[in-house]
Amino acid sequence: MKTNKILLGLITAATLFVGCAADDTADVIINQGDTGNPDPSGTVIGGTLTEDITLTTGTEYSLTSALIVPEGRTLTIEPGVVVKATTGSDVYVAVQQGGVIMAEGTSSNPIVFTSNSATPNPGDWGGLIVLGRAPINSVVGGDATSTSEIGGLPYGGSVSNDNSGIIRYLRIEYSGGAADAASENNGFSFYGVGSGTTIDFIQAFEGADDGVEFFGGTVNASHISVVGAQDDSVDWTEGFNGTLTDVYIEHRQSHDKGIEGDGFNTDIGNNANPVFWSAPSITNLTINGLGSSNENEAIRLRAGTRAIFNNVFLEGFEEGYDLDDTETGVGVQAAETSVSNITFDDITLPLKNDTGADFDASTFFTGVDNGTGTDYNAWGAGWTRN
Repeated sequence: MKTNKILLGLITAATLFVGCAADDTADVIINQGDTGNPDPSGTVIGGTLTEDITLTTGTEYSLTSALIVPEGRTLTIEPGVVVKATTGSDVYVAVQQGGVIMAEGTSSNPIVFTSNSATPNPGDWGGLIVLGRAPINSVVGGDATSTSEIGGLPYGGSVSNDNSGIIRYLRIEYSGGAADAASENNGFSFYGVGSGTTIDFIQAFEGADDGVEFFGGTVNASHISVVGAQDDSVDWTEGFNGTLTDVYIEHRQSHDKGIEGDGFNTDIGNNANPVFWSAPSITNLTINGLGSSNENEAIRLRAGTRAIFNNVFLEGFEEGYDLDDTETGVGVQAAETSVSNITFDDITLPLKNDTGADFDASTFFTGVDNGTGTDYNAWGAGWTRN
């Protein structure tokens, strides 16, 4: 373990070093420059916080290693901050249980995390990871926790209204670096995040893995844009029970599902009959594919997930909804999974039912041709990339 240290220089190129915690993560280094004339080119961040820090408007930061926000610490990010990450799956931001992120951009001055490469590509760096104490179904019993794919950090518990802070008008670009075949970063990874957390106006742009993934938790997220994700654009698992409102998904050449929803974590495989299932509500959803001759399914629901969809617009897929597994069908028959007010445009097969349950498109969908999806032109203007 390195010795904690705080050095505040009184010279023009002041540098702040904040020592690491016991996990031997690198020192946090912030080269702030003079307060009257900051030096963006020299501002480097990374490591584990031992003090609260603020990334300030008008400054461009270089993320050179994992930046960890531990319990009791707050990372504040002001509007317009740009963080450029060096290449590597071990370059990411993780807000641990009890840590707080206050990232509040604006529509005219969003916060941007991106690659520092002159020719950026999906998977250049990690992404943003937030870990809370809200319930997950991959473990049983009170405050028991699981550990994240990246970093092996704990998440989960019994605090449904857990508060990890505010994320608003934040765009993540070229994320999704893979540590190995089983451990991949997403643009946004929300692990056991509680409903006290605010997630509003976020975009994942051109990522190598999922755009936004929810591992359990109860957080409610709105105004979600995912453009060019190479795996699933939006993914949930481990008993996610929040709401998703105003979701826009656009596929590019390399992609997987628009949405993949799992009732439990099939990669763990130890809870095929969990104490509760994933059961989110999704309102105002648009998924734009590349055409019915080029695409597979827009939405895949499996592993017992429940989900309520309202006001959906799907365009350009061979299949609209693909439902798998017996327990997923049980959710449909119990009216715990349904789709109301939906429009299909260039969809060959609206519903593929592989659950074994007795239902078809005529009973699964209501309000066909009534869906308008989300008004992305209105809320996505000015801060998203296309």
